[in-house]
Amino acid sequence: MSRQGQGDRPLTAAAINKLRILFVDDEQDIRNVMKLELPRMGHDVVLCEDGQAALAALEQQTFDAAIVDLRMPGLSGWDVIEHIKKVSPETEVIISTGHGDMESAIQAVRAGAYDFLRKPCKLFEISAALKRVAEKRTLTNKTIALESRLKAVEGSPDLIGRTPEMLRVKKLCEKIAPTDSSVLILGETGTGKELVARRIHDLSKRSTMPFVAVNCGALPENLVESELFGHRKGAFTGADTFRKGLLEVANGGTLFLDELGELDKQMQVKMLRFLESGEVRRVGENEAFHVSVRIVCATNRDLQQMVGEGSFREDLFFRINTFEINLPPLRERKDDIPELARTLIARTLKRRDIPENIMAPETVQVLKQHDWSGNVRELANALEHAVIMSDGGTIHPEDLPAGILKHSTGAVFARATVEMPQHPKTLREIEMDVIYQVLDKHQGDKPKAALELGIALKTLYNKLNGDHTKAAG
Repeated sequence: MSRQGQGDRPLTAAAINKLRILFVDDEQDIRNVMKLELPRMGHDVVLCEDGQAALAALEQQTFDAAIVDLRMPGLSGWDVIEHIKKVSPETEVIISTGHGDMESAIQAVRAGAYDFLRKPCKLFEISAALKRVAEKRTLTNKTIALESRLKAVEGSPDLIGRTPEMLRVKKLCEKIAPTDSSVLILGETGTGKELVARRIHDLSKRSTMPFVAVNCGALPENLVESELFGHRKGAFTGADTFRKGLLEVANGGTLFLDELGELDKQMQVKMLRFLESGEVRRVGENEAFHVSVRIVCATNRDLQQMVGEGSFREDLFFRINTFEINLPPLRERKDDIPELARTLIARTLKRRDIPENIMAPETVQVLKQHDWSGNVRELANALEHAVIMSDGGTIHPEDLPAGILKHSTGAVFARATVEMPQHPKTLREIEMDVIYQVLDKHQGDKPKAALELGIALKTLYNKLNGDHTKAAG
């Protein structure tokens, strides 16, 4: 039985709302109370007796929130706030001040502080302020995740297909989605592995939280750790600002690691450590913190072979492979091609309603004959090309890319049956024969004929007028 680690720990409100808090106050009694009460509220806290200690703590780690007393000996709260905004602008500052300093508190809020509390602070007021910080953090993470998703999105948001192979994939997604178990999706490039990952997320109890996708193979090797775990400002050359890692952005939701087999051995160790503990440690920081993230991985490589070769860790392979989903290549489910093609054409045209005859029957035959080594991604590109070439009308075989046509038999290219004459005809005569046959088929309805011919109605009129002029002459 697979062991569930902390990386895919069950989703709870406490896990999502947990904050790392810097509490700065020169009064020992207040610090003693906060040492007990803030953890009871579900947060981690670092206590500092003055501004100098606070600056030292900020050198060690980044905080979600800082509760800072304005009046302290030595470095004032103002100095601490200024330093926080410089080294950790993501940290939300809450001012703690006496009644006589209300003007200063208001001034601090205007200068960028998130909120202020009047001393003596009531526990429910502190809890409410921190809850607002947690809600803002969650909203920020969702926004970042949405931007990432919009940049990476490709293909239909649904799993299209009714073949037995795809029905099995859909059923398995529905079965495993409610769990927090890790999932490994296997399949060739372009088969839609990210769509399966999204489907699992959308059907899970994490569906309202971020879905973050990252292609491990597209990340520079020296930036993979920073991308996943984040870094503090100045952690390495080029780290000019604080960066939140994608594991933190995905907190409460799902992180999809595509092309997992591209991670080097060092990053494999760090991912395994995260999956076992749920701990994230930003580059340049000493302190770790926990997140609740479900991990879904994908690859087009044979990880078991890589384990045998020593290029992929066996313990990581077993850790991510609680459930395995194998996506069939498109050539093994060709009966899904017509439905897939219509969906992809509608997406290209940015329309939901498209004509039933958007593809000529011969076009469907061509699509089914092709091997589709690039799978759904290749099909999408071919249909985008065809939509442009057909001017949004009926798609005929010759509208498809030349590379698709050359692998298909010539019999499917005939738009209409034209008997070969005893004496060769000109191309113009053959063209007009086809036009008149299609007009007869539609009982003289020129708009329908133009649609089937794949030409503009005006073009049809021009060709007919040209033919009549020639006949009159």
